[in-house]
Amino acid sequence: MKKRLPPLNWLRSFEASARHQNFTSAANELNLTQAAISQQVKNLESQLGAVLFKRLPRGIELTDAGLAYMPAVHESINRLSSITDELFGNSQNRPLIIRASLVFFTTWLAPRVNRFYQEFPDINIRFTSNIWREDKDKKNEYDLDIRYGQGNWPDIKAEQLTWDELFPVCSPNLLMGLSSPLSIDILKEHTLLHVLGYEEGWGYWLNTVNSDKKSKHSGIQFDTLISALEMAKLGQGFALGRTSLVKSMLENGSLVAPFEESIKTSEAFYLTYPNHQYLTPNAEKFRQWILNESKI
Repeated sequence: MKKRLPPLNWLRSFEASARHQNFTSAANELNLTQAAISQQVKNLESQLGAVLFKRLPRGIELTDAGLAYMPAVHESINRLSSITDELFGNSQNRPLIIRASLVFFTTWLAPRVNRFYQEFPDINIRFTSNIWREDKDKKNEYDLDIRYGQGNWPDIKAEQLTWDELFPVCSPNLLMGLSSPLSIDILKEHTLLHVLGYEEGWGYWLNTVNSDKKSKHSGIQFDTLISALEMAKLGQGFALGRTSLVKSMLENGSLVAPFEESIKTSEAFYLTYPNHQYLTPNAEKFRQWILNESKI
């Protein structure tokens, strides 16, 4: 038989006491007396049939049972507080914060986002770049994060947005005077535009297609793919294009894919958020919208 759910006030007193390791500090936070906090914790322990704290001469310490119970209570209170504020508090007007790489936003998301606003005109969005390394203390300052990788991040829910092939692209001006079909051997005579941070770069591509190009790591390095693509459009070398990111550039002729060789990527862009994170109503609307867009 299931135990009856304890009153919320008892759980709040336990959670605050566990965080502060002190009944007095918990009482100050909750605007109660120290005696009231202590009594509510005792009531909770009595209902659960377990001791949650060791009472020490100076403060308190969680027992094994308390340590096991605390994460679930803490998360539940935070989620209840978040949804209450989202639906009934000031955060109704808080912008939805979406983090994405510059290249994904510029080439994939920006051309589509007007369709989201047409469907949800009252939702405010703030887009932020993930160009800088994540600060662990600020990792929850966005609602949804669009990442590139293999989709296997610890404790993260990842939903795939792109299915790509990888192939060289360049400016059509770079190929003037050359006759088709072109061989990838001409890469030996041109600059390769490398992007740091991608597992499937030039070395991987050349090895996969069995190219004998010797200087696989020569060329220019960039920390963003959008920079490499812009340099390729200017005729400064060959970049590696991913289907979803260069589609419009191939269609408008600013880039061409001169070779038949291409390989499927094992990496992709994913919409991500922590496994146990509650998605606000606006975040859920954006999630459903972008997943539908990924199928177009």
